[in-house]
Amino acid sequence: MGQGACCQGRAVPAQPYHPSETVGELNRGYREQNLPVTDGSRELHSLCAQLEFLLQFDLKERRSFFGQRKDYWDFLCQGLAQRRQEHEGIRFVTSLDKLKTPVGRGRAFLRYCLVHRQLAESLQLCLLDPETLCEWYYARSPFLSPRRRAEILGILYELDGVTFHLALHRADLDTAWPMFSE
Repeated sequence: MGQGACCQGRAVPAQPYHPSETVGELNRGYREQNLPVTDGSRELHSLCAQLEFLLQFDLKERRSFFGQRKDYWDFLCQGLAQRRQEHEGIRFVTSLDKLKTPVGRGRAFLRYCLVHRQLAESLQLCLLDPETLCEWYYARSPFLSPRRRAEILGILYELDGVTFHLALHRADLDTAWPMFSE
């Protein structure tokens, strides 16, 4: 994959990661082994990194009133608040007082959604309003392209048939995703 423009001091691929191959591997492994996906899955680790990359790719820098940098967690909260009264995943993550950063909360939310088979639906709700998308993302984001957005969501809906057994009360998500060897 060729290198694109530099984003916040690091080189990024010209096109963000596409999770189709990883989702296919997770589906195949789940069907063949008939066992839930756990934190020990190499494919889970890859999927989580790809999801986070997609959600952070071309994300505009925004700051809270107190100067803290906003991340995709804040985008997800705003997007879901516009569509629903309250999302169980948001309520769960905000109850985790050991998580201190927006990135850690975003990771916990993605894991919660995988366990509860709500990832694609929750993300789709956040991506419905083009005006909000333009407030949060620059033009290179795949979420601003209706075709690419539909492709990504279609792939993520395939995960609804996979059972995930993940530890949801993790205090280490502020620093990194759990490694597949854990």
